[in-house]
Amino acid sequence: MRFATVLFGLLLALLPLRAVAQDQVWLQIEAQPTLAEGEERARAYAGVFPNVAGFAMTTGWYAIVLGPFTRADGEQQLRVLKGERLIPADSYIAFGNRFTRQFWPVAGAAAAAQPLPEGVTDAEPATEPTPEVAVAVPDPALPDETPAEARRSEAALSADERRELQAALQWDGFYAGAIDGAFGAGTRRSMATWQGAKGHEETGVLTTAQRAELLEHFRAEQAALGLEVLTETEAGIEVPYPSALVEFDHYEPPFVHFREKAGSGFRMLLISQPGDQTRLAGLYDLMQSLEIVPVEGERQLGRTGFTIAGRNAGLESFTDVRLSGGLIKGYTLVWTPEGADRARRVVEAMKAGFRPIGDRALAEGLGQPLAVGRADLVSGLAVRRPALSRSGFWLDSGGLAATTSEAVADCAQVTLDGGHPADVVLNDAATGLAVLRPEQPLAPRAHARISAAAPRIGADIAIPGYPYEDALDTAVMTFGTLADARGLDGEEGRYRLGTATRAGDAGGAVLDGSGAVVGMLLPRDTSGARVLPEDVGLALSAPALADTLASAGLLPPEGTEPPSGQLAPEDLTALGRDLAVLVSCWR
Repeated sequence: MRFATVLFGLLLALLPLRAVAQDQVWLQIEAQPTLAEGEERARAYAGVFPNVAGFAMTTGWYAIVLGPFTRADGEQQLRVLKGERLIPADSYIAFGNRFTRQFWPVAGAAAAAQPLPEGVTDAEPATEPTPEVAVAVPDPALPDETPAEARRSEAALSADERRELQAALQWDGFYAGAIDGAFGAGTRRSMATWQGAKGHEETGVLTTAQRAELLEHFRAEQAALGLEVLTETEAGIEVPYPSALVEFDHYEPPFVHFREKAGSGFRMLLISQPGDQTRLAGLYDLMQSLEIVPVEGERQLGRTGFTIAGRNAGLESFTDVRLSGGLIKGYTLVWTPEGADRARRVVEAMKAGFRPIGDRALAEGLGQPLAVGRADLVSGLAVRRPALSRSGFWLDSGGLAATTSEAVADCAQVTLDGGHPADVVLNDAATGLAVLRPEQPLAPRAHARISAAAPRIGADIAIPGYPYEDALDTAVMTFGTLADARGLDGEEGRYRLGTATRAGDAGGAVLDGSGAVVGMLLPRDTSGARVLPEDVGLALSAPALADTLASAGLLPPEGTEPPSGQLAPEDLTALGRDLAVLVSCWR
């Protein structure tokens, strides 16, 4: 093998040469047929590696080896060095019983070990090993190193030390690979990136001083967070957690509550309950209703778990829940935006180390009930409420919905039916009409048929809506009459209604007896000097509604084909409830 192969990569961890023992092994990297060739190759390798040795073999050839190592370290080093192409691909673990006398290092060579006497193998103990003398070493500032010196100092690292360096790079967000102690291309790139970020030359090989800088920061951060593994036997969960930031508070199934510690701004929940996919989906919906889970952020529900990231101006959280063996277990970490950097590191540690243990979930009766009203609480946690909710109605079979502009004003997010995020695709100030498209397609049981004909004055009308906003999860029918085909000031495109409505009804469809949409209820104007009687309302007329939708390209093809015939009251009520949608504004 050519020496250029060895120089192709960077040096990896090699342990110093030690006295030979029976449980030690060598990495055989070459074998030469003559002593002169063996010495030449050993001399070349010794210019790079600090622990090169040469032995005559029982076969008559001359082996060049690295070591010695314990068996475990030898296998690790063989895998790492071959993986980085620093030694020949046919290198292997060798045992001392294959060797006879040691021919390298020779007198005056760089290596410090003494050759074995002729005829002595490494299976035979040395007679009188030289005792080691402890020497006090001062602790000056670490000097700068050349790339070659950095490679040599790196070569003395143990496997654990190499893994800690990878963990430190990962902690600071520079490395995303496996923590395996193998300094491959990914680790080298992350080292170079770290060096650039810290103002060092980007060599991809850390000097002794740079390693000390990286590890000092890593260890200080870990100490500040107090990261340690928590074994919560009641919940059946093992997980790394920030013991310096949170502390146990109380049990309230399905949660174990951890309060903030020393004003850290962090809180934590452990989640543990029995369940299946249906109950997992229910927990997914429940978590999104809590104040500690803001509406903005990525979320994903699968068959065996879900994750939810929530954020707003004052709060952030991350939830990770997993279903396995009929048990649902997970955690939520909550923090203020000021703690985002620390939270990122904690979340990564919790993701990597979370583990359900045992075959039990949190007992239903564990903990003491809180002496507070529970209308707005779920297991001791405040339920998040929308800023306001209004009514709407489905426009097509894919979940396009119409509502009033009031429902979407100044909202950070808008949801349909309490939990489906939607985008505002139309907000027409002139008519007061807003149209929403759900982020994921929905399948409503019914959608609107908009009437092209003006209704008869005095005709009965019905408005399916949510007068009590989000207090009820089923639409309420409000009945009345069409009082006039114009607005109060005679304006076109408005209908005057004779019916008593509430604020939550605004945006609801106005239906005639056949179930056709003849208008959309508009909010009551409370800003002017006039206060209308409670039984007077205004609606956007069906023609104005259809024209606005058509101009925006949002009118479904069947949107102006109304049903025929009158419906029985109970059928009209059922249709109205299927048409209605709750529109919620979150801020």
